[in-house]
Amino acid sequence: QVRLVESGGGLVQAGGSLRLSCANSGSTFSFNDMGWYRQAPGKHRELVARISSGGGTNYGDSVVGRFTISRDNAKTRVDLQMNSLKAEDTAVYYCQALYGAFTYWGQGTQVTVSS
Repeated sequence: QVRLVESGGGLVQAGGSLRLSCANSGSTFSFNDMGWYRQAPGKHRELVARISSGGGTNYGDSVVGRFTISRDNAKTRVDLQMNSLKAEDTAVYYCQALYGAFTYWGQGTQVTVSS
């Protein structure tokens, strides 16, 4: 059973930093790709950052140079370091993990950046 649990969201001033974490509390198997997506009110869910099982990364254009994704060697946890936060980064952030043909999502964590 897979249960992705996110943590680290909250309220921060513009220019500040937050670190999000996502771990699988339901089992210990290793995921393939893992990533973070976000959804702001009235907008579609969009890619923030993704990391492959081999460690390759890609980022959404709006976060390049500010956010960094990483994962543990066991491939059960993924983190997102967010620096130089802007008001437009305000959204619910969702963790995603792929395992074989299956896609799993966390419940989301709110990030609010005050300007």
